[in-house]
Amino acid sequence: MKSAVETLEPTKVKLTVEVTYDELKPSIDHAYEHIAQDVVVPGFRKGKVPPRIIDQRVGRPAVLEHAINEGLSGFYAEAVRENKLRPLGQPEVEVTKVPGLTPAPAGEEGELHFTAEVEVRPEITVPALDGIAVTVDDVEVSDEDVAARLDALRERFGTLVGVDRPAAEGDFVVIDLTATIGDEQVDNVSGVSYQIGSGNMLEGLDEALTGLSAGESTTFETALAGGDHAGETAQVNVTATTVKERQLPDADDDFAQLASEFDTLEELTDDLRTQASSIKASNQAVQARDLLLEQLLAGTEIPVPAGVVETEVHRHLEGEGRLEDDEHRAEVGEQATTALRNQILLDTLAEQLEIKVSQNELLDYLVNASRQYGMDPNTFIQTIDQQGQIPTMVAEVARSKALAVALRRVAVTDGSGNAVDLSEFIGSDAEDAAEAADAAEAAAAAAAPSDAASDIAAFDVYDDEVETAEDTKA
Repeated sequence: MKSAVETLEPTKVKLTVEVTYDELKPSIDHAYEHIAQDVVVPGFRKGKVPPRIIDQRVGRPAVLEHAINEGLSGFYAEAVRENKLRPLGQPEVEVTKVPGLTPAPAGEEGELHFTAEVEVRPEITVPALDGIAVTVDDVEVSDEDVAARLDALRERFGTLVGVDRPAAEGDFVVIDLTATIGDEQVDNVSGVSYQIGSGNMLEGLDEALTGLSAGESTTFETALAGGDHAGETAQVNVTATTVKERQLPDADDDFAQLASEFDTLEELTDDLRTQASSIKASNQAVQARDLLLEQLLAGTEIPVPAGVVETEVHRHLEGEGRLEDDEHRAEVGEQATTALRNQILLDTLAEQLEIKVSQNELLDYLVNASRQYGMDPNTFIQTIDQQGQIPTMVAEVARSKALAVALRRVAVTDGSGNAVDLSEFIGSDAEDAAEAADAAEAAAAAAAPSDAASDIAAFDVYDDEVETAEDTKA
């Protein structure tokens, strides 16, 4: 098979592919077998109709169409691999020559020719990591930080008590709510408990409830958040039937024994201080990651495939039923463009750093993802596998790992100028080397017969998909 690439734009190429008759013949043979299962010809058993009879009854063009439709995706994928392309979208394919149906020079009568225009990942230059430095916040735990964590713990053991006063921020109010548009009542709820200040229902509800006593009502105007009239402006009448405040237990030794494994409040607060310090150290890692990504993006020119963005925007808006919402389209388009720029950058970075994803790393990612969806891990992994999404998951892990490995190559300091050790959160090269050695040992063990052969084979599959994730995505 011959193939050639023509660059149309920085993010778009045109593949020209020529397939010999010998390469197409397996698809033609399969087409005859498939058609023979469906066609009924007197004197021949089903599935045993010879090709010459099929040509007479069905027609050679129909056979070739079946063969081309079956083989085209494979020929396209092979051409993509040969030319080391990284497609980001679906190709626009045009068949320009069909064997035996179009005039051709002598010796080329049996060839299939087609072109495929497809948007691809652009070639970009990522800034040198050894020239980058990021500065993160100091890890300073104040008494206020500890007090806030103690109050949060006390709230978990607090009780709601009715009060005879106007509602204020933080209070819990049981409400009845009715929404009308014009003269039509479009929604109503009754007996719902709502905490003022949470902001998780309707815009303007916090302000409307503040100052209301039990039994009082008010009306305000707002855009509805859900239902058939989502986004439409409605008049909302809300009644506060009950106002309650949360009373917290005293912070003393008794509370420490109730809420923790500690006997004294001092021991509990010391532990809370340690927790706050650990969280702030973790936040340093997140901050460093974000700052590094920001610098890499700022120092890299990344052309974005417009067609890929438009496809994602259309899919998103169609799912929301908002295809005609131009304002939302612009917002989603900006988000999609940003996400795609990040993906292009991190995929390139992963290649440059020669990132490999181990089976354990992939499984950890899938298990964590299953928890986010509230699914059993085994069920989630089986579903992802059946949908052909494992390569996509591998690519996600590789991007995250690439950023972590890149962080090891840059200088990270805190606001006081001290070097920051993030190895607890981003790992180390030594750990990666040890894991690679374990993987190599497992692969060697796979060569010998054992009861665990199927498990080792599964590792090999995932390892292959790490290296061909982008090809598979194509």
